[in-house]
Amino acid sequence: MGDGAEWIWNLADQHFPSAVQIVDLFHARQHLWDLARKLPPNDQQQQKQWMEAHQKRFLDNWKIEKLVLGLRSIQANNAEVTEKIRIESEYFERNAERMRYPTFREQHLFVGSRVIEAGCKSVIGNRL
Repeated sequence: MGDGAEWIWNLADQHFPSAVQIVDLFHARQHLWDLARKLPPNDQQQQKQWMEAHQKRFLDNWKIEKLVLGLRSIQANNAEVTEKIRIESEYFERNAERMRYPTFREQHLFVGSRVIEAGCKSVIGNRL
């Protein structure tokens, strides 16, 4: 379970080569939200609608290729927004295999890190 950072997957490959790698769903959604907040700026209702459509239709259903195509088709007049679209498109493309959430759920695997974080906190809390 990771946030999608390349260094995490490099360590996982090195130390746990046969492990199933999953991008934490919360982090993947956070990447979409970061982009949504820039499309269109200052219109929270449209941002929320865009986010809900893209999250449910593409991200949660492992249609990452379609998500990436959709992101790359966005026309932006702002260089900052254009760069954000590029960065997030590459993030989703690079981690597509780690975002097979329906498959992971069918295998009874966690797709979010909250359970892991809670377990770590309870272990640490018991030691204090």
